[in-house]
Amino acid sequence: MKQLKKKVRALGLCSGGLDSILAALVLKTQGIDVVWVSFETPFFESSRASQASKNTGIPITINDITHEYLKMLKNPPCGYGKHMNPCMDCHALMFRLAGAIMKENDLDFLFSGEVLGQRPMSQNKQSLRYVEKQSGFDGYILRPLSAKKLPETMPEITGLVDRSRLLDISGRSRKPQIQLAKEFGIEDYPSPAGGCLLTDKGFAARLKDLFDHKESCTENECHLLKYGRHLRLDNKTKIIVGRTQKDNENIKKYYVPNEDTIIKMSKIPGPIILMPHGGSKEMKILSASICAGYSKVQDAAPAEVKIVTPQGHEIIKVVGIPPKNIRHFLI
Repeated sequence: MKQLKKKVRALGLCSGGLDSILAALVLKTQGIDVVWVSFETPFFESSRASQASKNTGIPITINDITHEYLKMLKNPPCGYGKHMNPCMDCHALMFRLAGAIMKENDLDFLFSGEVLGQRPMSQNKQSLRYVEKQSGFDGYILRPLSAKKLPETMPEITGLVDRSRLLDISGRSRKPQIQLAKEFGIEDYPSPAGGCLLTDKGFAARLKDLFDHKESCTENECHLLKYGRHLRLDNKTKIIVGRTQKDNENIKKYYVPNEDTIIKMSKIPGPIILMPHGGSKEMKILSASICAGYSKVQDAAPAEVKIVTPQGHEIIKVVGIPPKNIRHFLI
C-alpha cells in the first residue's frame, strides 16, 4: 500500500503587516499548511494580526508574553535601539517561544515576514544570524521573502520547501511587496508604520524612569505608561494625571485598590490622579494641589480634593499649583 506523503506544516510569527501576510501566502502556494502566532505585551498588541487572520483565513494563536518579555527587556544582551527597543533580543525571544509551540504541535519549521535590509540595524545578515543562534532553532527559521539572499535552511535542504519558488526581496523599497500583494489580490493591509511603543521617544522615557526607580515592575505599571501625564515627585513617588475623560477611564482600569492611591476633585470637574503603591502624606498633599491646578477651580481659590487610599478616604482643602509650575516633575 502506498504511504501518504506527510503534510508540511509551518508556524509563522505574525505582526499583521503586509510582509507577514505575504510570507504565509508564498508558502501556501507550495501546498504548505501555515498557521500563525502573535505575541502581546503592554508595548505591542495583536489586533492587526487578528485582522490579518480574519482576512486570509490563516489560523492564529494570540499569546501574552509579558512575564518573559519584561525579564529580557530589563537587560537585553544586545542592548537597545534608538530608544528602549531591544529588537534583536525581542525577535530571538519570540522565535524561542514560537519554537516551543512548533515542537509541541509537531510542526516542521518557523517563518516570518522579515525582509533583508528593510531595517538596517535589526534586519541585516548579522542581526538575522544572531536571532537564529539565540532562538535555539538555528536552521529552522525561514524568511520566504528574502530566502534566496540568505543561507539555505533545513526545510529547504530537506526538500520540505522548494527554494526556487521563494523570493529574493531586499532593501527598504516596498514596491516588490506591493506588486506581490496585487498578484495575490490583497487590497486591505495596514501601513508599515511600527506598532511597538518601545520605539516611541516619550514612551521610552517613561519606561526608563520606571526601570531606574524600581527593581521590578508590574504589568499594570507598564500599561499605565500609555496614558496621562507622568510626574516623578521623588525617588519613591510617581503620579499619573489624566488629560481627558478617556484618559481618566483608562487610568482607573489599572487602579489596584488595596495598593494604590487615587486623588480626584471632590466637587469640581478635574483629572484622576493615580499614585501607584501610594506615598507619604506630603506627596499626597502635593498631588492634591497638582490635581486642583489641573481642574476647573479658579486660580488661588481653595478647593476640596478627595484622597482614596487602601485604608480609607479623606477630603482635604488645598490651593491648586498651576501646571506651568510643575513642569520640572514631568517625565
